Amino acid sequence: MKAKHVWWSTAALVTAGAVAATAALGVKIQRTYDHLDHGEPYTQAAPAALVQPVEPGDIDAAALKARLDELGKDKALGTFGAQVIDTTTHEVLWEREPAKPLTPASATKVLTVAAATFALDEEERLTTEVVKGEQDGEVVIKAAGDVWLTDERLDELADQVKEHVGTVTRVSIDTSVWQGPDQAPGWDDDNIDGGFVAPIQPAMLYGGRLGEKTGDVPRSHEPALDVARALAQRLGTDKADMAPAPEGAEVIATSESEPLALRAQQAVKDSDNVMAEAIARELAVHHNAEASFEGAAEATLDVLADNGIDVSGVTLKDGSGLSRDNRIPAEALAHILDTAVASEDLRPLLGYLPLAGGEGTLYQRYPESPARGFVRAKTGTLTETSALAGTAQGTSGRVYAFAFLVNDGEVMSARKAQDALAAALHDF
Repeated sequence: MKAKHVWWSTAALVTAGAVAATAALGVKIQRTYDHLDHGEPYTQAAPAALVQPVEPGDIDAAALKARLDELGKDKALGTFGAQVIDTTTHEVLWEREPAKPLTPASATKVLTVAAATFALDEEERLTTEVVKGEQDGEVVIKAAGDVWLTDERLDELADQVKEHVGTVTRVSIDTSVWQGPDQAPGWDDDNIDGGFVAPIQPAMLYGGRLGEKTGDVPRSHEPALDVARALAQRLGTDKADMAPAPEGAEVIATSESEPLALRAQQAVKDSDNVMAEAIARELAVHHNAEASFEGAAEATLDVLADNGIDVSGVTLKDGSGLSRDNRIPAEALAHILDTAVASEDLRPLLGYLPLAGGEGTLYQRYPESPARGFVRAKTGTLTETSALAGTAQGTSGRVYAFAFLVNDGEVMSARKAQDALAAALHDF
């Protein structure tokens, strides 16, 4: 008898004995205590009333307007564009130059992720493949736009490759899934070393970060090649380069990203520029546009327009908001957020937004404000530029969509003024 059969037989005997002993004990207990009267079984009373959704109450629109008028006089707001919409009635309650195209900074991500939410499935995943190369021992990573790669996922890829290739002599990476330049017009030269972005290439380990897995730390100048080097090291070779995959090559390893919903949430809550650019190009591929800055911008605007969003006045040079050449009117942002409240198709966008005083880029804002926990908004910051666009729930139960864009202002003072405007909405 083989060892595993002995093991199973022994286990079966032990288990059978335990079951028999337990059964005998149960019979004895039943006979000993079967005369006891336990009374009527406990029945939990039904709740008096089920929790009901908040019904929006009436508001004093004139008082709200007066409050915003007063707060809107703050000189810290610089060149200011704003709009507030009552999502119950979809009426504009207050605005300041809403059609004026302004530099939006990272509020640009609202457009990028809104378009992706409209067009892509929340469960969509990116699949990175490794295929056999031209020569024995050579393998090629076919980058798919996954900038969320981790050490653990590279370990899994390496294990799969070893099952098919005895000795790996070279690891290449094919980045042809994306096209065009890897830095956008209007980006500052020090953004990469400053940790705000990496060259936009379709495979990265931890978003191209150097030495850390999160945060605004210096990024690699060649993140895709770094992925090839990291896999090569795991496979016992020091040869890594960038090269196209052979046509029809055999796939020997695959790795899937997290679903879009999780990736979009990370991009928005933490205002991750690399992630936002990757999602923009994922949208471009789906839209049959060139997977470049220009193609992604085209796809974003086309999808938004097809879903009823007025994008006149919008100029996009990237999908993250790092470009100083982007222009978005406040009314476009407010309209998207109003639509997100009303439309199931776009509603996931609201869950991606940081919560005031709770998470992401709003974690340290609204610390003592009554509006803490009632404002969700995307922030945006560049030199002399501050953006805040999101929703606020008022004490009336009404939800307001808003966008406050400041150019030519001192950032910290502008933030304080924008937060005061959003907090005021919670009072109504």
